[in-house]
Amino acid sequence: MGFGELMTIRPAERSDLPALLPLRESLWPDTARDHHRRELEQTLATKTSGPYPCALFVSDAGGGSVVGFVEVGLRSHADGCDPDQPVGYLEGWYVAEPWRGQGVGRALVEAAENWARGQGCVEMASDTWIHNEGSQHAHEALGYAVVDRCVNFRKRL
Repeated sequence: MGFGELMTIRPAERSDLPALLPLRESLWPDTARDHHRRELEQTLATKTSGPYPCALFVSDAGGGSVVGFVEVGLRSHADGCDPDQPVGYLEGWYVAEPWRGQGVGRALVEAAENWARGQGCVEMASDTWIHNEGSQHAHEALGYAVVDRCVNFRKRL
């Protein structure tokens, strides 16, 4: 089934939590399920992430079948963006494998961008891991440009 009449993009609801947990675990597998649950509960209850407003949108394939999500928030700054204005930030964006390449991700990101515009933002930012070429290509296909590459270091003392 492709993206079409049955697919809707809508704000997430508390009842979506069971469907969102495995999607979040697929995007961030190194994070414990309880941590995902706590973050989702906070986001759904308060529409905030830390001190900033945020929103969570889901792609509903009909009958409450959630096949993707996007978490968007405001940040005080982001690399490559105007430091004098808040910026919309794609905190997390995931579409289940069978639904990729059908416009679901694009529709989710458009919902996130519209939310950010409504918050007064004129720029959006995002990030991904350097090895995640699929995510890099998806971002670029939606008009996002690479503004920086960074290598992080650590040393145990």
